[in-house]
Amino acid sequence: MLQFDISLLFVPLAALAVVALILTLVMPTIEARALGKRRMALALGGRPEDGPVASSGGQVSTRRKAIEKTLREIEERQSVRQNSRGGPALEQRLREAGLNWKLSSYWLLSAGIAVAALVVLSAFGLIIASIAALVAGLAIPHLFVKFKRHRRLTAFAAGFPDVIDVIVRGVRAGRPLADCLTLIAADSEDPIRGEFRQVVEDQSVGLPLQEAVDRLAQRVPLQEVGFLAIVVAIQSRAGGSLTEALGNLSTVLRGRRQLHAKVKAMSAEAKTSAGIIGSLPVIVAGLVQLTSPEYLAVLYQTNLGLIVIGVCLLWMSIGVFVMRQMINFDM
Repeated sequence: MLQFDISLLFVPLAALAVVALILTLVMPTIEARALGKRRMALALGGRPEDGPVASSGGQVSTRRKAIEKTLREIEERQSVRQNSRGGPALEQRLREAGLNWKLSSYWLLSAGIAVAALVVLSAFGLIIASIAALVAGLAIPHLFVKFKRHRRLTAFAAGFPDVIDVIVRGVRAGRPLADCLTLIAADSEDPIRGEFRQVVEDQSVGLPLQEAVDRLAQRVPLQEVGFLAIVVAIQSRAGGSLTEALGNLSTVLRGRRQLHAKVKAMSAEAKTSAGIIGSLPVIVAGLVQLTSPEYLAVLYQTNLGLIVIGVCLLWMSIGVFVMRQMINFDM
């Protein structure tokens, strides 16, 4: 019988591994270039599949180069912002939440909540009360700011496609883009009115329209606003039909909102189940403590019980994090 040498498989397997490694390293670059081409094609008003269009004097080629340069500058500026900090600072999160708080007021509120929690939970022991007070003082203001920020950004994103439609209709009627932004700042509702009023004020002090819209994208960290900043930057540098570009942007934003609504509806059951599963142990422990305090006294009056509580909290936190990752969809 023929003997098969397993060592002969090492060469093709090693070759496949090398090819896979090369593709892993090269694919992000290829995808980035393809995304840049699609953006440029959409900015030119055509389709990504379309090839280069011939034009007298090389106007299309010059415009393509200007668009490519603008996109590169925008991507480099965004990458610098992302690398300069891991997340938004506290002061910026307060402003994005629409809260006119100072940092000192925020930390005073945290200290007040911690002291109140320490007084209320002092019956459970000094260690438990101190830990709970520390967690409450840090978590409650943070969650409140996060809730307000999310609600404000969600309201902005919900009304932003209508803002783009107003701009498209105004530009088609022959009005300048700056006048359309002034109209939005005067007639729209908050939080859109306040942010576009800041854009108008930036223009009134001599800031170019492109930079004013770019500042809007920095103040409102939404992809939709970033798209508007890209369109305005490309149009100001390379020219072209602003109406067509904004019309395409409006179509994309409405499609994204419809997709987001579908995903939210499909994941509602999973989110409800995760909330019930995560809150059930806490609710049961609270009810048992109210009805039979001596039953759970061993948990917070002995060292072993404190260790058990710490381990349970750790595992509960891991479970909540895993469930959150399972039902969290990045749009």
